[in-house]
Amino acid sequence: MQVEKSDNKVVITPVGRVDINNSQELKKKLLNLYDDGYNEIVVNFNNVTSIDSSGLGKLLLFHKRLKERGGQLKIVNVNSDYVKKMFEMIHLNKVIDIEGL
Repeated sequence: MQVEKSDNKVVITPVGRVDINNSQELKKKLLNLYDDGYNEIVVNFNNVTSIDSSGLGKLLLFHKRLKERGGQLKIVNVNSDYVKKMFEMIHLNKVIDIEGL
């Protein structure tokens, strides 16, 4: 998982599947960035092929935490049709800013 930091913004790029097996790693990275004071976190889904409910839950949790302190979670570069369908099915684009949805 790649992390690029600049000023008050950070881009995190998970790879492959975001599921029960690795969503804790995503949560840990996001929590560290949150604790470091980053208010704008961008999750680049360019290399993500699928996501399950545990991954979706982590995204929603951090969206809520960031929003409570005036920050924002944004998702960009969703290339996988499967991931797009999952986001649309649960109307995630109505809650989180998702580029292209």
